[in-house]
Amino acid sequence: MTTAPSHSARAHSFNAAAAQYAANRPSYPPALFDAIEDLAGRSLTGARVADVGAGTGIATALLHARGADVIAVEPGDGMAAQFRRGHPDIPIVRGNGNTLPLADASVDFLTYAQAWHWTDPSLAAPEALRVLRPGGALALWWNISPLDVPWIAAQGERIEANFRDVGAVPTVEANGSGSRAALADPTRSLDFTERLVRWSRRVPVDTHLANIGSHSMFLVAGEERATAFPTEERRQLLEVFPDGIVEETYDVELLVATKPPAP
Repeated sequence: MTTAPSHSARAHSFNAAAAQYAANRPSYPPALFDAIEDLAGRSLTGARVADVGAGTGIATALLHARGADVIAVEPGDGMAAQFRRGHPDIPIVRGNGNTLPLADASVDFLTYAQAWHWTDPSLAAPEALRVLRPGGALALWWNISPLDVPWIAAQGERIEANFRDVGAVPTVEANGSGSRAALADPTRSLDFTERLVRWSRRVPVDTHLANIGSHSMFLVAGEERATAFPTEERRQLLEVFPDGIVEETYDVELLVATKPPAP
């Protein structure tokens, strides 16, 4: 019986694939940051922001471009090194969401892009409240593959069939309504508001395959399986996109909670 890779092993798998991650993972649309500001009731411009689990800096750079005074927090050696190469003008500190290397009441926004699920929310939620200023906001978001797009649903079924033993979940579970909000804070000290933001990008099939190959389930599956799957998947994709350009569609699932203002 095969033992599934641990949560820690999957979390650390990104460090060896940091360059692949930086080059191929999708970004986020401007409408996401509009939604964050709307739900938080405050602007990112001029705000003190800590982007936790920053990885290679995809979201951090967008927050910086939005005018935020942003600092990155990243635990992984490989990801932090890639971050520094790509964004030498943005400060980065080593740490994780369970024990943030930040002072009490020191930030206006605490953000987690594709990263909250790597924390222990029972620790990370109190830490968020500790470092946020009164009225500050915790924003969590994920690019989710929408199952109402037929080719995406079909691909999800193929991934599940091949990689469920190393972390792939059934497509019906992956897009469960409200699932992330229910799991985000077991302490029930945060009241999240949810919003979905749909967007898309057009990329060569090789970029798309490198993108899905940068997910932890592929990184821990072993070289043979990680090589065999893209070969067959390329054939499947070229039947849908004969010009070799894949239109990736995403729903960004956004959760925002604010810390109560000081009495």
